[in-house]
Amino acid sequence: MDEKVFLNGELIPASEAKVSVFDGGFLHGAGLFETMRAYAGKVYRLDEHLDRLLNSANKLAIPVAGNKDDLHDAVVQTLEANGLDEARLRLTVSWGDLRSDPKGTTLITASQLQPYPADFYKKGLAIVISDSKVNSSDPVARHKSTNYLARLLVLRKAQQLKAGEALWFSESNHLAEGCISNVFLVKDNKLLTPSLAEPILPGVTRAAVLELAKAEKIPVSEQSLTIDEVLAAEEIFLTNSIMEIMPVCRVEKHAVGNEGPGPITKQLAQLYQQDVEQKCK
Repeated sequence: MDEKVFLNGELIPASEAKVSVFDGGFLHGAGLFETMRAYAGKVYRLDEHLDRLLNSANKLAIPVAGNKDDLHDAVVQTLEANGLDEARLRLTVSWGDLRSDPKGTTLITASQLQPYPADFYKKGLAIVISDSKVNSSDPVARHKSTNYLARLLVLRKAQQLKAGEALWFSESNHLAEGCISNVFLVKDNKLLTPSLAEPILPGVTRAAVLELAKAEKIPVSEQSLTIDEVLAAEEIFLTNSIMEIMPVCRVEKHAVGNEGPGPITKQLAQLYQQDVEQKCK
């Protein structure tokens, strides 16, 4: 069956989908995207993803055709049209044809989920430190922009070093985020993560973890963090919508805890799965 995509108001076969060669997303990376995960045929925290995208679109003056309800319906229709239960979805919006299109381009795709290997969650992921810095004055910092080349280059370099992610720091040498993830530390049974004052993406999974931790009375602090605090952490884990909660076993050659998922990481991973089950029944 030919995969169906939603493009500018229509569900069409992927093989027939076309975007203008004058599209601002293609020419200039002028766009935004959301990566979402579906469980049992329902998209987890879809409203939160749409809120983030629309907030960024408003701030960056990227046109979006339709409102939140329209986008919600389009995502659901795309998932259903592809007959998927466990899926990875991507919603992309861009400036559209720069010559004539004031409504921009809206594209939604849905594909069968390819999860991370189970061993990663049992043993943890090795990560490295990026040589590149996040510029807090960059206007697209804190937004999920399609201008993603720098992140992909750093991630490729990490993978060449047999690591699964690279941590970025700001120009003031405070921990920011991974190439494709938010970062959490555990020290003295307290959950630590960079605050939104840092140039980081306000991750949907990040927000879910903070919500679950607070409900479980796990002490939480959103704050500025240094490399020393990263290396002193007893547990580290990463979050995004596809990986969920990913334990870290090493930061370069430095072992994290017992080089495996720690108790708070395991507890939050279990709480996260319960939240998924509750919201995606």
